[in-house]
Amino acid sequence: MSLVERVPADAVARYTRTAMLFHWLIAAAVFTVIGMGLYMTSPPITPLRFRVYNWHKWLGVCLLLATILRLAWRIRHAPPPTGRVMRSLEVLAARAVHFLLYALCFLVPLSGWAYTSAEGRPVVLFGRFPLPDFVPVNPALAEVLKVTHHWLAWTLSALILLHIAAALKHRFIDRDGVLARMLPSFSFRKSA
Repeated sequence: MSLVERVPADAVARYTRTAMLFHWLIAAAVFTVIGMGLYMTSPPITPLRFRVYNWHKWLGVCLLLATILRLAWRIRHAPPPTGRVMRSLEVLAARAVHFLLYALCFLVPLSGWAYTSAEGRPVVLFGRFPLPDFVPVNPALAEVLKVTHHWLAWTLSALILLHIAAALKHRFIDRDGVLARMLPSFSFRKSA
């Protein structure tokens, strides 16, 4: 028997499978693109690092597209109720963090795209599809956008850690089933 009682899957109003799929695909993409960013910006420069730069750009564009699709889905599909009464400050904090996560999933890839455009290095998706540059080549602007992209990415990373901490708080301290709403149902079956 577990030290923490598990919430039965049927006792929790759950997100749709599509919403879960978007959530976990975007989470995987964000973790991967952040890891690539850390790897590609640390010395020394190698041929692999040049490839990682391209993969980083491609995954960033895919993240941007997935975020647009997820937001379109979210607009038409309200999240399930939490199943508990939350304090107003807790509700406000959750809404603010979710809003900022969505905003940064747009702003981080867009700032990276703008940065590479300003540097004169176009994004060629999967090495085949050139994407338009939406800012002119401008070294001074490129430097500002590089710093902006860097700090937006770190801000996104910090918010992700906060989001994970809140999910774990709901699971292990509040034991309220809030985390279960976004997890596949098989993760809450009781072990023998």
